[in-house]
Amino acid sequence: MSGEFQKNLWAPWRLEYIAGVDEVGDGCFLCHYRDRPDDDAANAVVWRTPSSLVVLNRWPYTNGHLLVAPTAHKGDMGDLTPDEWAELMGLVQDAVAALQHAVHCQGFNIGLNIGRCAGAGLPEHLHIHVVPRWSGDTNFMPVFGQVRVIPQAIEAVREKLLEAAEELGLPRAGR
Repeated sequence: MSGEFQKNLWAPWRLEYIAGVDEVGDGCFLCHYRDRPDDDAANAVVWRTPSSLVVLNRWPYTNGHLLVAPTAHKGDMGDLTPDEWAELMGLVQDAVAALQHAVHCQGFNIGLNIGRCAGAGLPEHLHIHVVPRWSGDTNFMPVFGQVRVIPQAIEAVREKLLEAAEELGLPRAGR
């Protein structure tokens, strides 16, 4: 490598996720998680209701990045019922409260990516991103290394969020 910079980041903990991608295949990972409640810990499902899921993003922008999704496989906002919307928004509120308590974030980016051209990695299944933010959480790594540094394992964040939901008595945050 004469004069070239090696662009590798050692992350052996990612192998388990990469190896598990084939289990879902071409299907929807959110529907896969919905149909396997006994695998919530392995699938990073934080909590679920009869019509929604809250899941830790496996490709997070920051530590604690959550996805809030209906259990129904719907990709268009207009396909959701008023009750489904109300539950999603209530879960976003619960997610914000739990994240503030668990990881002490200072702000949030909350949003939907609708359509692949808008950045939706799974355009067929609507989901809301809840991204915790901290002052100074963007550093040189994304700029120069084109990588993000996530300081905590997904399993540890999940446990902290479950504890926070219990301590706060969040009404929709059940196991």
